[in-house]
Amino acid sequence: MEGKKETHQFKTEVQQLLNLIINSLYSNKEIFLRELISNASDAIDKLRFKSQTEPEILGEDTEFRIKITADKENNTLEVSDNGIGMTYDEVMENIGTIAKSGTSAFMDALEKSKSQELLTPELIGQFGVGFYSSFIVAEKVTLITKPAGPEATATRWESTGDGSFDIEETTKDSRGTTVILNLKKPEDGEQDFTEEWTIRSIVKKHSDFVAYPILMDVEKDEQIPEKEQILDKDNKPVATTRKVEKEETLNSMKAIWARDKKEVSDDEYNEFYKHISHDWNDPLTHIHLKLEGTTEYSMLLYLPSKAPFDLFHQERKHGIQLYCKRVFIMEDCKELLPEYLRFVKGVVDAPDLNLNISREILQQDRLVKNIHKNIVKKILDLLAGMEKEEYEKFYNEFGAVIKEGVHVDWENKDKIADLVRYKTTKSDDKLISLQEYVDNMKSDQKEIYYITGDSLSALINSPHIEQLKDKDYEVLLMTDPVDEWVTMSLTEYKEKKLKSAEKGDLELDKVDDKKKDEYTDLFKYIQTSLEDKIKEVKPSSRLRDSLSCLSGDTHDMSAYMEKLLKSSGQETVGAKRVLELNVNHPALGKIKTLFEEDKDNEMLKDYSNLLLDMAIISEGGKVENPARFSKMVGELMSGAL
Repeated sequence: MEGKKETHQFKTEVQQLLNLIINSLYSNKEIFLRELISNASDAIDKLRFKSQTEPEILGEDTEFRIKITADKENNTLEVSDNGIGMTYDEVMENIGTIAKSGTSAFMDALEKSKSQELLTPELIGQFGVGFYSSFIVAEKVTLITKPAGPEATATRWESTGDGSFDIEETTKDSRGTTVILNLKKPEDGEQDFTEEWTIRSIVKKHSDFVAYPILMDVEKDEQIPEKEQILDKDNKPVATTRKVEKEETLNSMKAIWARDKKEVSDDEYNEFYKHISHDWNDPLTHIHLKLEGTTEYSMLLYLPSKAPFDLFHQERKHGIQLYCKRVFIMEDCKELLPEYLRFVKGVVDAPDLNLNISREILQQDRLVKNIHKNIVKKILDLLAGMEKEEYEKFYNEFGAVIKEGVHVDWENKDKIADLVRYKTTKSDDKLISLQEYVDNMKSDQKEIYYITGDSLSALINSPHIEQLKDKDYEVLLMTDPVDEWVTMSLTEYKEKKLKSAEKGDLELDKVDDKKKDEYTDLFKYIQTSLEDKIKEVKPSSRLRDSLSCLSGDTHDMSAYMEKLLKSSGQETVGAKRVLELNVNHPALGKIKTLFEEDKDNEMLKDYSNLLLDMAIISEGGKVENPARFSKMVGELMSGAL
């Protein structure tokens, strides 16, 4: 790869993103420095962890550090580290294309808003493009990096954000990464990022807790030794002090999780959260604990206030940072956190862990299992103890994820069930808990009724719940795909069974036996006409106003579950469903009369298909022959008018 140099064009959406970053105005431009320092800290963390098993990788450079260099004359700012560094290919992968997974989602969000007002620091942080906040203050960004290792080759990446970037091999004396910003000239009243006090205040505010020294050469007054002083004609010293540059550490490097929580301010907690999560929003709340006894460890865990865009992406990293005696061990330690709590961010420091511990050992480690159990308990207790308004904010962002726990965490299933919330036929668009539902149940009601689907409007108007609403029974409206798995696992709550409104016998008002007998022959005819599509035709105890609906046996797959599986590309062999008909509906009475007068009338087959199509449409499904359905409705309208 010797002498390799290339110029690449940014993709269209990436260029759009850069244009927005470069041309938008910010009230807190200083966050770019926090992002660069965080990236440098992450790079050192990775090298420090690798050095536990490969100590030779450090060579003679064993003192980790981050260095800030400001050049007022040339209006440049440089942030460098002696961390893991990157190869040519890694630069192309991580820097040349901007956060690949985030860019398209970011642009989708912008498209929906049709406004540049959406481009806030919070949104940039949410979509993982923090490095590019450099373009807020810089007219050109240069990155020079060299990976750790004796045979490593350095790489230079440079862009003005004008649509392209250059990348080439270069030379660098030591490992690590240096980011050089050619700054835009500050306008009147704006911060000058080459000023010492400006840099000091930003580091103190945003990065004081970073675990490695953040260094900067600062100008100080130094006493001139008497023998070196120059005397004037009156034999007095011309000057007793002189200006010298000395390297100074700007941050305290105190591990925030190791401090007494009484000594940590809300601002410090918030800034540390932003450092480890790269989320620019303040967290919703946090847990800071030190557990002592036979096992000892500290934890500082955060609940975000906003869900990240990739919360449901399979490849998304999740987990919390694991430390041992303040030495970074692992970035995304999934062994400490179940999947359904993947939104939690934070740090666990366990002094008794082996520094060289592997993921395989982690899975078997008794201490890790103990920490995992405690983390889950503390988080679930925190959520259960939240004020209603605060919990609603959390649930609107992460409710669908929490509900996954009902299906996968049997040990805590009841606790998680207490946390789930649903809209209902009586909740006036508000979310209620299962406990509130039970408290509101009618005295003669024995079961908790629910219905699943992808549209709230379709569910609340579903024919399946007409008789339930007529009896003034409340029905849970479940519109999250995960609810199908919730109902598989949560078969009862507080000794009240959960009952699907579209499956099995609802055991409401029984259909009159005499009326049922009157329709026996017609129902047999309809069942024969539709035998390839349905299992049975029977009088409905669900319907009050509608003419038809489809139902299933108690343990059959619901229509919504079948739809979900098909949309994910899975083959489904769903059981045939039951066509339920409303024997009190006048239209069915007229079909019965037509059947009794002329059993060979061709219209009977059409009406049989129409009854099925109406049932399918009422639950949001697609009819087999839309043209036939449209034609029949048109003819019926013509006759009625």
